[in-house]
Amino acid sequence: MCNRQITSWSTDSLFSVRNVYLRCGHAINLFLQIVCDSSRCKFGPNHPATCLPPTCKQSCAQYRQYPQQYSPNINRFCPSCEQAGHR
Repeated sequence: MCNRQITSWSTDSLFSVRNVYLRCGHAINLFLQIVCDSSRCKFGPNHPATCLPPTCKQSCAQYRQYPQQYSPNINRFCPSCEQAGHR
């Protein structure tokens, strides 16, 4: 498991959280730059360049995990609908 840290806001869509607002059906993408500091994370800066397939595929995370693909369902109106007076 990677120890991830949110380092800054970014427009890199590979690291997205998509909030889905159930009361209005709208969704808002939040773009975050998330860093995995584990050497066992293929996408992290500490992953060694010498770690190659097939060993890498067996020992290191090969896909983006939570929260990079996180999409919570929130039981309320989105901020725009709340601002418009929907309650």
